[in-house]
Amino acid sequence: MLEELHVFTVVVEQSSMNKASAALNLSQPALSRKIAKLEQELGALLFRRIGKRLELTRIGQLTYDYAIEAQQQHLRFLKMVAAYNSAGRSTLTIGASLTTLQTSLPDLIQTLTERSPELDIKAITGKTHEIVTLVRDRKADLGIVASRIEDSQLQCIPLFDDHLVLVLPRNHFVMDKGLSDITDLNGMPMILFSKGTWYRIMTDELFEKYRLLPDVRMEIDSFEAILRLLHTCRAATLLPKSYLRPQMLVDNDLLVVPIRELEESKRTTSLIYEHTENLNPSVKLWIGEIASHYKKG
Repeated sequence: MLEELHVFTVVVEQSSMNKASAALNLSQPALSRKIAKLEQELGALLFRRIGKRLELTRIGQLTYDYAIEAQQQHLRFLKMVAAYNSAGRSTLTIGASLTTLQTSLPDLIQTLTERSPELDIKAITGKTHEIVTLVRDRKADLGIVASRIEDSQLQCIPLFDDHLVLVLPRNHFVMDKGLSDITDLNGMPMILFSKGTWYRIMTDELFEKYRLLPDVRMEIDSFEAILRLLHTCRAATLLPKSYLRPQMLVDNDLLVVPIRELEESKRTTSLIYEHTENLNPSVKLWIGEIASHYKKG
């Protein structure tokens, strides 16, 4: 019926079967058949002929109003489908700092691909300042970094606050005497993340603030490798809380020891992107999805 309704609206707006026939590129008999088919389906006449002029019947006027509304609704539907297809089939390039690559990015990618399996996600990694440059230079659609960013060319949305936690093997020798505060980390054997990342900078700031000198046994770029080596080296580590999962601790026979001062070592993970007027519409949709994901979480 949509086709017949469209033909009908053209006839009404042209006020002439001849003009409508030319506008639609249809022969006049074919046009008349479509109008007759619509009248048959509705069980009512749509026009009265007054001389050479066509005048709408009451049902004709109601049908015209409905046809215009149906066309507008159809156009809105097509735009929604186009937006969905654009978002679902697009490539999204995410810049991730080294820390967020191992903490928040895996869960985020899983969530996005579950919602839109056809989405092609590409990740570019680097230090925070490198990710800022990538987004600014449009080499990444957006960035996830463990920091608040102030840049006149970029928008920054805080997603969540994170802090360091102390992770130990269950049979670690210090557990025999118990841990009470931050000073117990002094001289403790530790495996830390490599220098240059935000979480290592935060760790070093923490050591300096409380004048701590841990026994740093290794510096590694992988949180997963650090966890696997803790038992072997009988060492502890400081990791971002966002990285740890209960099953991960069980699988590696580890435990988290609460220390009040560590909870104050907060770092904000943020979403950065170009100002919205410069963004691709599909990227805008994904930014909204990402912000909503963390708001719900």
